[in-house]
Amino acid sequence: MPRLRTSAAAPRRHVRRARSVLATTAALSGLTAGLLLTAPAAQAAPPTPPSASQARSMLAGLTVAGESSMDGYSRSLFPHWRDQGDRCNTREVVLQRDGTDVRTDSECRATSGSWYSQYDGVTLTSASQVDIDHLVPLAEAWRSGARTWSHAKRRSFANNLSAAQLIAVSASSNRAKGDQDPAEWLPRPAYRCLYARSWVWVKHNYAMKVDATEKSALSGILNGC
Repeated sequence: MPRLRTSAAAPRRHVRRARSVLATTAALSGLTAGLLLTAPAAQAAPPTPPSASQARSMLAGLTVAGESSMDGYSRSLFPHWRDQGDRCNTREVVLQRDGTDVRTDSECRATSGSWYSQYDGVTLTSASQVDIDHLVPLAEAWRSGARTWSHAKRRSFANNLSAAQLIAVSASSNRAKGDQDPAEWLPRPAYRCLYARSWVWVKHNYAMKVDATEKSALSGILNGC
């Protein structure tokens, strides 16, 4: 039987190849870690609300009543932008969630990125141009039952990241909306179905009431979804 010939160069080639793979892996790991620190993956949207049919059922279950007065209302009764950990407050978390290619500094402040404002279809490239809107405004919540809530419940409402209550939009569209309900103000047509579904979801979650014109407006949108 012929003898197998071996070469001392073969093991050296394997060693060099292994070292090269390890070096490449380490470099990629370092790059990935850096990306995770400075550019968190973005959903680019709040949590998805229930379907239109589910929202219609939720709307049917809400109490219809006139709005309460604004007596005693203050935004300070709804503590917002609370600490969410890792030096980030609620506003900064939403900026990262709703944005694209968002980079932050050591204090969790957004230093670059872009944000698409669903209310008016505008793309923003500076965090200073972005407002974090309470989809159901704090004043609207007050008129719809929040005046009787505990401090803890109002704080939960003002910082709710688990429902579609917070969204990054242009400052101009947020100012135009103010504290109006869907009978008085609506975003661009392409976003109205999702907006109505989200509005009903939030009101259902907190057992808030709706007034007659508000319910009529929401029903009309949901029926056309």
